[in-house]
Amino acid sequence: MRQSFAQITSIVSQYQHYWRQDPFHQVVSQQIQWRQENPALYQWLQTLTASDIASLKENLAQCVTQLEPFLPGIIALHQSIQLATVEQTDVTALPRGLDSGIPGRKLEQIKQMSSACLHHHHGNEWLEWCSGKGFLGRLLAAQSGQKVTSFEYQQALCEAGQIEADKRALPMTFVQGDAFSDEANHVFNGRQHAVALHACGDLHIELIQYSVKHQLSALTLSPCCYHLIRGNEYQPLSKAARATHFPLSKQELRIPLQETVTGGERVRRHREQEMVFRLGFDALCRENHLCEGYMPVPSLKKSQLSDGFRALCEWAAANKSLSLPDVNFDHYERLGYERYWQMEALSLVQGVFRRPLEVWLAMDKVLYLEEQGYQVRLTTFCDSQTTPRNLLIHASYKQ
Repeated sequence: MRQSFAQITSIVSQYQHYWRQDPFHQVVSQQIQWRQENPALYQWLQTLTASDIASLKENLAQCVTQLEPFLPGIIALHQSIQLATVEQTDVTALPRGLDSGIPGRKLEQIKQMSSACLHHHHGNEWLEWCSGKGFLGRLLAAQSGQKVTSFEYQQALCEAGQIEADKRALPMTFVQGDAFSDEANHVFNGRQHAVALHACGDLHIELIQYSVKHQLSALTLSPCCYHLIRGNEYQPLSKAARATHFPLSKQELRIPLQETVTGGERVRRHREQEMVFRLGFDALCRENHLCEGYMPVPSLKKSQLSDGFRALCEWAAANKSLSLPDVNFDHYERLGYERYWQMEALSLVQGVFRRPLEVWLAMDKVLYLEEQGYQVRLTTFCDSQTTPRNLLIHASYKQ
């Protein structure tokens, strides 16, 4: 693990000016930090058609292979982050009604997460962290018959979850509380196996630190939303990560989250059209001296996109108290499309660093837990089509 961590750190640090700058802002500012030092890469990106770019975005392995001549070591980087899938216990046959209220894709994530937890269970009770209505806890309680303490901030979710658990006579107790307050200490004890599916940012870090403090029997978590932290930069946990002096801002912590499989073609088209409109409006403002630098536009309703580019420009101008000149809106919409595909081409470069950054963040937690006396494994608990946030950290305390 330490050797892989060092290799990832070395390559990701070497190429940091390729991924730290956001592709959108590279396009609107026309400032690409690496363009002069790697003109061959820039020229290659210019040769790609929209179809080429879309194909490479769908096939990460092919994209990595295509970029290797321009970014030597990228293939080795991706080889170093290949992870096994955790062994699981079959929980496909759920008691009738246990999956009530759980959306389809989320249900599959919960089933596979609970299966992994059950297969590597330690302790004689469970702690479900940031539980929501306790969907994961329901499966663990039903399959193991052991007590589940479900800790959740929102009182309404606690009440709804308790009603469902009581209806099924499940040994679950919901506790309302703030994960960032001292009161959270009261739900921990050394007999527990703590679990968390997609706990965000500082919430999964708090769970790790509480688990260490109380020497929990085991901890199984799938991290998510790394940018949701209270500070301005990521604070590494392990000695190895702290020694790298490798700062990550909130914006940079968003990079691993830019891969998504939800929404389908309709959502993809909406995103494309919105970005085209934003980039076209930016070009209109810059060329007509309506602003200096990028002018952010408020969030758009999907219904606004159907009104067309001109209507969007007029709405955005009114929102920013700008007076639009008489311009050829079709021209600026075409510019928006050109800039959109420039952004998508640049995102291919940033995209090959998404998973390495995510694995780096997970490995920091793994190394920290090892330093605290835990035996730790980093795996995946499902395929990326079920959820791209499929990393699983499992730690058991070495008594």
